[in-house]
Amino acid sequence: MSRRKSVYRNLTPGALGLLAAGLLTLTAVADVLKYPAAPRGSVVEDYHGTQVADPYRWLEELDSPATHTWVAAEGKLTDDYLAGIGARARLHARIAALYEYEKFGLPFQEGGRYYYTRNSGHQDQSVLYTTQQLNAPGAVAVDPNGLSAQVKLIVTGYEPARDGKLLAYGVSEAGSDWTEWRVRDLTSGKDLPDVARHTKYYQPAFAHDSKGFYYSAFPAPQAGQELAAQDLGDAVYYHALGTPASADRLVFSDPAHPDWQYELHVSTDGRWLVIAAGEGEVGDKGLEDIYLVDLNARLLKAVPVTSGFEAAYIYVGADAGKLYFLTTLDAPNGRVIGIDPQQPQREHWQNVIANSADAIDLTQTSVTLVNHQLIVRTLHDALSRVTIYGLDGAVHREVQLPGPGTAVGFEGRPQDHETFYVFSDLITPTTVYRYDLKSGDSTVFRAPKVAFDPRRFEERQVFYPGKDGTRIPMTLAYRKGMKLDGHNPLLLYGYGGFGISTLPTFSPARIAWLELGGIYAIANIRGGGEYGEKWHRQAIRTHKQVVFDDFIAAAEWLIAQHYTSTPKLAILGGSNGGLLVGACVTQRPDLYGAAIAAVGVMDMLRFNKFGQGAGWMGDYGSPQDAQEFKALYAYSPVHNVHPGTKYPATLIITGDHDTRVMPMHSFKFAAAMQAAQAGPAPVLLHLERASGHGGGGTMSQAIDQNTDVYGFLIRNLDMHVDWS
Repeated sequence: MSRRKSVYRNLTPGALGLLAAGLLTLTAVADVLKYPAAPRGSVVEDYHGTQVADPYRWLEELDSPATHTWVAAEGKLTDDYLAGIGARARLHARIAALYEYEKFGLPFQEGGRYYYTRNSGHQDQSVLYTTQQLNAPGAVAVDPNGLSAQVKLIVTGYEPARDGKLLAYGVSEAGSDWTEWRVRDLTSGKDLPDVARHTKYYQPAFAHDSKGFYYSAFPAPQAGQELAAQDLGDAVYYHALGTPASADRLVFSDPAHPDWQYELHVSTDGRWLVIAAGEGEVGDKGLEDIYLVDLNARLLKAVPVTSGFEAAYIYVGADAGKLYFLTTLDAPNGRVIGIDPQQPQREHWQNVIANSADAIDLTQTSVTLVNHQLIVRTLHDALSRVTIYGLDGAVHREVQLPGPGTAVGFEGRPQDHETFYVFSDLITPTTVYRYDLKSGDSTVFRAPKVAFDPRRFEERQVFYPGKDGTRIPMTLAYRKGMKLDGHNPLLLYGYGGFGISTLPTFSPARIAWLELGGIYAIANIRGGGEYGEKWHRQAIRTHKQVVFDDFIAAAEWLIAQHYTSTPKLAILGGSNGGLLVGACVTQRPDLYGAAIAAVGVMDMLRFNKFGQGAGWMGDYGSPQDAQEFKALYAYSPVHNVHPGTKYPATLIITGDHDTRVMPMHSFKFAAAMQAAQAGPAPVLLHLERASGHGGGGTMSQAIDQNTDVYGFLIRNLDMHVDWS
């Protein structure tokens, strides 16, 4: 659902967080909206003896005239509604002001160069700079803002070559997962003709001699099927620079398993190509097989090291003749092992860092190898801890972080004596730190100058009981001195899937929400990885209802503790979190005043037929399995909308370039809810233009999209907005 990646090289403004700021009172909607007609079809399918109607099957045909007409009418209705929110102009201006500060990404090194991203605060996308001296002015390596005047191109990531002369960068049209990788000559500043097309999710890896790169790619999708095409036929190739793409050499594939996908790494000595294979997107199931290719061999051959998808295996790095991996084999919270590539058999594996009480996050870069040491980021009650170990597993020291919050980074190479990380929480702007691996000292490398005073707000962690009594952490942020009288607008966020941990990080737009008197809450519900694979697997497949029960329990606890009340409570989630919101709205429509469901998986009986969907069956289960169908059908948002129900105000968001979760999920859910709505609250479909699965990739899009979300909440939670 969300690919495993090194986040600091790939952040875009739209990924900084969904979702602000004279005195006026805005009232909830009193008039019932007239929704575009959505004819009900007659499709009925048999699932294990159960007849299931699918009246909006026609909305799966994204390019049909009927779908185009309906989506256009929905778009006009939503645009008119959002434009009519009286606070919108002031709200937009405040959110824009909060985004206007200089932002730096984490520096990284390769080939005698430092690289870092910088945004002046007025640029749509951050610019990549390079320099040979860390504190010297950098030269522009790639400016994403000038790549095209015709289409919206988003730079998704960077991969430098070992010789320091070349840089690969990924380009996506409007945030689509479809990415092409271009190669820039850093001396001339011009792109080479070499391009790797039809890639998704995975960065290429330069060969040690910088004369070519390895990459993972799919067959070209049929024209018009870019959003619906299933992710099948991935393979590993080698491209020699200066040769046509048609001459690229196939390195590895498995035609017997067309659903398998491959993530690549080249060891720092250039000897080994490490291939992680997944059933679907690598990382989605937390189960991988590992293959090694000896790049010194005359005939390249992929040798399996593990098989059967028994556990997670995440490549960490190479040093002292060993390859290091993070794995969950016999370690639900993760452990680090060392493998001699010359003797990769299991009986020769070395257990380096044992499973511990705190979990290692499997969905982020949580273990790195720098300065001949292993830097391990663990989670303690959904907050970061960082410990440094020797290659023998001995503890060297714990990194003293600036406070309780989220730390990301710590990457580098075995010979480096420094590394960098970013630290933030809900109210602390993201700050870049340099960490000296000899002294153990952290120093501020770049700190932002923001247009608000963080001392006006406070953040606290609480614990609440789930439906079954499980102790669940939740983080809250709000203005200091706030009275807990049950009248505060509160936005509750959750995800609950794929082992992805939801940690407190900073979003400029969220500050506007807090300034308006809103509370923001993150519930660390099961299905995530906050307490390791056990926490994750308690809430998957036939146990997925646990996710929704945990989130509903969070809402009930917040009301019982007088943080808020039903008319003032909104819920928010995106992707698997969009499913969370859809399920909770259909199960407990009486509990919330508003809901924001973004790019959600809403049809749980057909999710596996499009795009990346088949890879999600590890978490969701299969509709083709009788028991798993029963569980899926019981919570599938599209199938549990009931006519005559008073639903809360609901904004359903999708992107017109979302290749991850096909927009038909949101289309079907919106059509069903609009037809069933018996109350006055609006149910709106918002198709974001030039936007992918993570929202728009530019600063201006992030500002606009957050204005839409918070404006909708201001109106429908009947908020009294004080602009002072």
